[in-house]
Amino acid sequence: MDAEAFGLSQWPLAAYFLIVILLVSSMLLFSWLLGERKRHRTTAEPYESGIAATGSARLRFDMKFYIVAMLFVIFDVEAAFIYAWAVAVRELGWAGFIEAAVFITVLLAALVYLWRMGALDWGTSGHMKKKV
Repeated sequence: MDAEAFGLSQWPLAAYFLIVILLVSSMLLFSWLLGERKRHRTTAEPYESGIAATGSARLRFDMKFYIVAMLFVIFDVEAAFIYAWAVAVRELGWAGFIEAAVFITVLLAALVYLWRMGALDWGTSGHMKKKV
């Protein structure tokens, strides 16, 4: 491939790059020209849904929120595996059905274990129960 043919095949990329640069530059220029120039003390304050902010945004959340989030992610990923199995159920046959049944049984055992350990308990105790 010669240099001239290479240059001719790259002109759409160069045109796209130029258009993007012009678009971004014009957006920045117009926002600077049309933007508000006045600086007030209240301009920099956070404002959410008509409610003035109170307190610090650096709040500590209880551990149960993180545990529930992790459990959601874990069981959601497994739901994606089960969905993929359901799409290919005819091709997999009985062997795939048995494997999916074992997979679901392990998931249910994990859920029962977490339930019995108190990971899903939102009661007033606040600590996971210790069972042996």
